[in-house]
Amino acid sequence: MRKVTAIILAAVLVVSMMFPSIADAQVSTRIKDVAKVQGVRSNQLVGYGLVVGLNGTGDDSTKSIFTIQSVGNMLKSFGIMIDTSNSSNFKPKNVAAVMVTANLPPFAKAGDAIDVTVSSMGNAKNLQGGTLLQTPLRAANGQVYAVGQGAISTGGFVAGTGGNSQRKNFPTAGNVPNGALVEREVPMAFTDKEKITLSLSQPDFTTANRISEVISRNFGQIALSQDPGTVIVEIPSYYSNNVIAFIAAIEELPITPDNAAKVVINERNGTVVVGGNVTIDQIAVAQGGLTVKIGQTNNVSQPPSFSGGSTVVTTDTTVQVKEEPAGLVELPASSSVSDVVAALNAVGATPRDVISILQAIKAAGALHAELQIM
Repeated sequence: MRKVTAIILAAVLVVSMMFPSIADAQVSTRIKDVAKVQGVRSNQLVGYGLVVGLNGTGDDSTKSIFTIQSVGNMLKSFGIMIDTSNSSNFKPKNVAAVMVTANLPPFAKAGDAIDVTVSSMGNAKNLQGGTLLQTPLRAANGQVYAVGQGAISTGGFVAGTGGNSQRKNFPTAGNVPNGALVEREVPMAFTDKEKITLSLSQPDFTTANRISEVISRNFGQIALSQDPGTVIVEIPSYYSNNVIAFIAAIEELPITPDNAAKVVINERNGTVVVGGNVTIDQIAVAQGGLTVKIGQTNNVSQPPSFSGGSTVVTTDTTVQVKEEPAGLVELPASSSVSDVVAALNAVGATPRDVISILQAIKAAGALHAELQIM
């Protein structure tokens, strides 16, 4: 673990050395990568359906009564009447009840195909090889916007029986690529022919102000930051008949987003991500370890012949204490990421050590960044 950490920290240090001050680095991106036009959004769809064609891995009819009822209702629509009141007489092990979900992208037209996700809601063991029957997909308003049907791809499997079985991934959920056809379009109102609204992915006062400034420099005083997450842009008169071209021109404008200093820590796997604009006050970091090892040795005491004594087993206990030399590194005030990485690498810190050190620095009030622990 220590060797791997050293390699990772060394790699980050090399990158930091290539850019003398990461905190001062200005990275430009497009407006379309940090903001989107308000009103252009996807919609979630959900439906209840049946999967058929399973190889005896469907729902247990004695426990999933709703599966039998669904099969009965489906067959009734084809003019076939069956008695579903007694589940012991009807055991469709090749059928599974599922929930079908999908995202309807913006500007999807009737006839377009979208992907759907199929998830078992009963006690089916495997959906592999099954086929989703025609399933209406509804939005939150209860209206049907798409219909899904097709063969399921699970990306997993279950092989064997009883305790001698192997499983890969989760075979009780799968996808149907292009398995739903859009039946109804969702109207998108992203402009009122006078202005458009840009919504920032990460609300920030500085970023919102920079977006309004760069738009005004290119098109005149037409942009205004309403709040940290919203920028109102008036549509120029010469673009009134071609709003799409105006939005495309705005999206391609370069912008330098600003983000708050943050350190993200994942304690489960020891991952530490330090933002480029993180600084610290002058501090000293010491890192070391104390190892205590206790061992026991069994000895046999054998008396001389004809002495009348008995053989006795004795135990000797040894205690070894080893303290690794602690590395002490002093960091100057306003240290950049390269300084922090170099210091932690110098003391040979493991990921767990890095987490403890950063938490201690934050507790001391010397870390000028938000510490987020996942």
